[in-house]
Amino acid sequence: MNKENFKYFFLSVIVVLAGLYLIKALDISYPLTVTSTTKSSELSVVGEGKVNIVPDTAYVDAGVTVNNAPTVDAVQQQIDAVNNKIVDALKNLGIKKEDIKTSNYSVTPNYNYERQTDTISGYNGNVTVTIKLTKTDLSAKVIEAVTQAGANQVGGVRFAVDNPDKFRELARDAAISNAKEQAQKLAKQLGITLGKITNIVEESPSQLSPIYGALSAKGMGGGVAAPQIEPGSQTITSVVTLYFEKK
Repeated sequence: MNKENFKYFFLSVIVVLAGLYLIKALDISYPLTVTSTTKSSELSVVGEGKVNIVPDTAYVDAGVTVNNAPTVDAVQQQIDAVNNKIVDALKNLGIKKEDIKTSNYSVTPNYNYERQTDTISGYNGNVTVTIKLTKTDLSAKVIEAVTQAGANQVGGVRFAVDNPDKFRELARDAAISNAKEQAQKLAKQLGITLGKITNIVEESPSQLSPIYGALSAKGMGGGVAAPQIEPGSQTITSVVTLYFEKK
C-alpha cells in the first residue's frame, strides 16, 4: 500500500470511528429510519364511506349426541339413524344436497376412573350437520324440522354476506366521493385550486363478522311454532386518503 492509499484508508477509519462515537454518545437508535412527509405542493384529504347491508346467507349447526352407549356399533347406529332423519327433513324443505355438510362425526370411549386401572364404561358419539341457507327466512323452519327429526344439539344461527367484495367496492366508491367533496370545500375555503389526484391510500376496510341470531327455547320442536329469527344488518366501512396537486 503506497502512502497516498494509506492516507485515504486512515481517514476512512477515523470517520467511521467518529460516527460510531457520536451514535453511542447521543444514544441514536440504529439503524436510522427516514420518514417522508407530504409534499408542500399537495393537499391530502380523508374521506369515509359506509354501506349497510342485510346478510343474505344463514348457517345452522344441528346434530345429535349419544352418551354412554354399550358399544361403538350402538353409538354409530343411534347417531346415524338420527342423522339420516335430519338430512331427509332438510331435503323435504327443498335444501340442496351441497348445502348440507357433515362438519363433525366422532365416537369416543367413556372411562371409569373409580378403579385403579382405567376401564371403558361405554361410548359417546356426536354428529353435527352444518346447513347453509341462501334464504335466511328458512332458518326458523330448519330449526323446527331438525329438532322434530331428533336433533338434541342445535347451535345458534349465524348470518353472513355471501359475497362481501362488491359491497366493499361500494363503500370505497362512497369514501372517494366523500374525499373529493371535502377537498373541493377545503380548497374553496383556502383559496387554492386543485389539480389532479396524485395518490390514494385506503385503510383496510372493516371485516364482516358473522351475526348470531338468538334462539328461543319455545321454538325447539314439540309442535310449538318456530321461533322468529331476524338477520339484522351489517356495516362495511372504507376510509381513503386522496392526495391532490395544489395549483
